[in-house]
Amino acid sequence: MRETWKRIFKIFVSTLYLSAFTFGGGYVIVTLMKKKFVDQYHWIDENEMLDLVAIAQSAPGAIAVNGAIVVGYKLAGLLGTLAAILGTIIPPFVIISVISFFYSAFASNFIVKTVLDGMQSGVAAVIAAVVYDMGSGIVAGKNKLSLTIMAAAFLAVSVFEVNVVYVVIVCILLGAVRTLVKMRRERA
Repeated sequence: MRETWKRIFKIFVSTLYLSAFTFGGGYVIVTLMKKKFVDQYHWIDENEMLDLVAIAQSAPGAIAVNGAIVVGYKLAGLLGTLAAILGTIIPPFVIISVISFFYSAFASNFIVKTVLDGMQSGVAAVIAAVVYDMGSGIVAGKNKLSLTIMAAAFLAVSVFEVNVVYVVIVCILLGAVRTLVKMRRERA
């Protein structure tokens, strides 16, 4: 029981730290969650993390909170979920509260505006790294169907301008069908 509480506390502290020092939104924090929980703690394997990110992306709401929910639940059930959610939402809540209190001073401050503009470049680089990491895992697996789905999803969104919601729904359905087919083959 004591190990469970230690893990829950570690989940809370990790998500609090990641959320407090991450700029750029959910995809950035999800990448850092992967580094923390997959690479550093080895609590989740990389394929599971990809599945959890897919679930987080397909659920409504902020991806950072959705990511915290699925990772927290995977690691420690309901209490892990609550710890991860609290750790994820406390820093932005505090920061936004402070910013709203001093909004007029921040809005016209040249230095603050310049820093935020500079952070956008860093965020773009981190998101590119996430895409590369996730895509390279699929490519390394050399599963032709996965590669085809990835390429088709990319083309649908970027070339044919299909709404991402439809692409996610189709990918969910394809994943469900693949899983059912795989389960039937294993039973036979």
